[in-house]
Amino acid sequence: MLQINKVHHIAIIGSDYAKSKHFYTEVLGLRIIREVYRQARQSYKLDLAIDDNYVIELFSFPDPPARPSRPEACGLRHLAFEVADVEAAKAAIEEKGVAVEPIRIDEFTGKKFTFFADPDDLPIEIYEG
Repeated sequence: MLQINKVHHIAIIGSDYAKSKHFYTEVLGLRIIREVYRQARQSYKLDLAIDDNYVIELFSFPDPPARPSRPEACGLRHLAFEVADVEAAKAAIEEKGVAVEPIRIDEFTGKKFTFFADPDDLPIEIYEG
């Protein structure tokens, strides 16, 4: 029987590598583990971590297709990060110039959450831990 231990990483392709790198490192504060340029693919690969946990591979590719629609397209619906204080996290993200939706309450857990988007309109959620 297959035994999955945890999610290893999430791969994201950005249309503008510099903007995406800035967003994930400067706005969200993810730590860079390594950054490589793959000449054969004309592509950057940026490995990012939260604390010491490897979480995101950020890629650039020449002319990637746009996301079909938001947020109900098939495939990844959104990326969610747990935070201790949704209000404080929302304020910190807004201070970086990112529009954040109003805070909502999860009807099943009673926890606070909200959404914003990365530079390619990928929905990102912050959820109260």
